[in-house]
Amino acid sequence: MAARARVVLHPVAASPYNVTPEELFDLFGKYGPIRQVRQGIASNTKGTAFVVYEDVMDAKQACDKLNGYNFQNRYLVAGPVLYHQPDKMLRTKEDLDVRKENIERLKQQHGID
Repeated sequence: MAARARVVLHPVAASPYNVTPEELFDLFGKYGPIRQVRQGIASNTKGTAFVVYEDVMDAKQACDKLNGYNFQNRYLVAGPVLYHQPDKMLRTKEDLDVRKENIERLKQQHGID
C-alpha cells in the first residue's frame, strides 16, 4: 500500500474564496486519486484547502505542477507535501513519553510539584 500524502494550499494568495470542493477535485484529480478535500470555512482559514492523495508521488506531482498556477484569478501556493509516516508518529509518541518521564524525574529532583 502506498503512503498517503497531503497537499496544503496556503492562505496567502491560495484558493479562491468561492471555489467548491468539486472544482478542487477536478483540478487536483488530474494528478492522481484523491482521498479527501477539506476547505477552511472560518474567517482565518478561508482560502485554504487540504487535498489528500492516495499516493505520495501523485501529491508531489500536483505540488510541482500547481504551485503558482492561476486558478480562478488567484495564484495557488501548493505545498509542502506532508507525508503520512506512521513509524515516525510512533517514534514521536515514544519520544514524548521519555520526555515526560524526564520532566517528572527533574520535578522530583528539584522538589517541584
